[in-house]
Amino acid sequence: MSAHESHHHSAPHSHAHGHGPAAPVSRHLRKVIAAVLIPFAAAVAVGLFVLWPGGAPPHKPSGVGFDQPTETARVVKVAEVNCADVHAEQQPQPPSPTGQPPTGGADKGKPCEQTTIEVTTGENKGRTFQTVVTPDALRHYTTGQEVVVSYSPKAPKDLQYSISDVDRSFPMWLLAAIFAFAVVIVGRLRGLLALVALAASFVVLTLFILPAILQGSNPLVVAVVGGSAIMLIALYLCHGLTARTSVAVLGTLASLLLIALLGSVFIGWALLTGNTDDTTGLVHGLYPDIEIRGLLLAGIIIGSLGVLDDVTVTQTAAVWELKEADPSAGWRKLYGAAMRIGRDHIASVVNTLVLAYAGAALPLLLLFSIAQSSVGTVASSEVVAEEIVRTLVGSIGLVAAVPLTTLLAALVVSADRKERSAPTGDETGAGQMTGAEAGVGAGVTGGVPTSPTGGRQGRRGGRGKRRKQ
Repeated sequence: MSAHESHHHSAPHSHAHGHGPAAPVSRHLRKVIAAVLIPFAAAVAVGLFVLWPGGAPPHKPSGVGFDQPTETARVVKVAEVNCADVHAEQQPQPPSPTGQPPTGGADKGKPCEQTTIEVTTGENKGRTFQTVVTPDALRHYTTGQEVVVSYSPKAPKDLQYSISDVDRSFPMWLLAAIFAFAVVIVGRLRGLLALVALAASFVVLTLFILPAILQGSNPLVVAVVGGSAIMLIALYLCHGLTARTSVAVLGTLASLLLIALLGSVFIGWALLTGNTDDTTGLVHGLYPDIEIRGLLLAGIIIGSLGVLDDVTVTQTAAVWELKEADPSAGWRKLYGAAMRIGRDHIASVVNTLVLAYAGAALPLLLLFSIAQSSVGTVASSEVVAEEIVRTLVGSIGLVAAVPLTTLLAALVVSADRKERSAPTGDETGAGQMTGAEAGVGAGVTGGVPTSPTGGRQGRRGGRGKRRKQ
């Protein structure tokens, strides 16, 4: 067996032990990737330091909506009473335009419920108050149920407390525990690291992004810096400090910049204000320095980040695995094969994103359907146009992330393999070189190398030689 044939015949053997983590890239490519990512990470760190808010700014409580102090309480008694006795008569409803009987007829004549609530936290712990629940109310209470009450200190004593919500802490924590258990059982160490990354993302969101926006910093800059920090933490923590992860980071960064650019252009072009609901209006009333339009753009960027990570990591992993399966493939072949995977990914991800936004805005869409407005009227209204811009800008960024990340990964992995393609003493092994040298004279017929053990090995070598070409 010739030295050339020995090298090609041993290549499949060495590849058979290369499955699992991606093979390390060359030192030159590591330097190139580090030269790009280290300044980027340093810029993110500087941005975090400069924009760090140090907590949300204080404000004078308005006592409206979410801007009310709350305490926990418990239902201690539920008694049936006559609605007329507690001045809670149901108002008669006019008949519907279609001639249908008014709603609520089934509840007519039913008794009301007088609920006694005891405050269990705060300076007025132990105080009780009563509230009346009408038969047509969507929520009824039972004795022993935990609730959340709002406190208005300036109101008369009997009206200072009112039920604002039920206490659903236990089912929410239980669901979170089931989620964490499922992630760790299936994902094992990767799943555990994903949960750590999720916690870190939540810390960045609550300790940096939200307070910095409330302090009056530019929401776009805050979203880019905070989103980049989340991206770096999540990707490197879950997937390791590898060239594969670095390529995914670069692809995600390029797509985020595209989303920021498109979002800024179309939010301004469509004259969107971002102030389309009561919550946004309340926030702007409490903190007038907040740029609401920038807040809309920041929401688009942060909302797209999670799906972008999924797309870029998947495409980068696909390119690396394709190269491992076919080491002779050039960057063009890798790009074409990975893009066939990416097109399927695009179709599913875009559909997922659109349905997610549509599901969140479903009550709004129902209102427009009830009003029998035309599609054009609905789409051009600001509250719907805002969701359309949010969805389409994010989807364009996702679509662009596939070819950008795939091309970058194909170029990186192909350039790396070219540098590593030449056989060295470390790669072939001393014993293999000695065997090859001994086989040079063992069988060469007409310039075609043969094997001492028969023609089958020679044919394998021939196939390996043609594959390398």
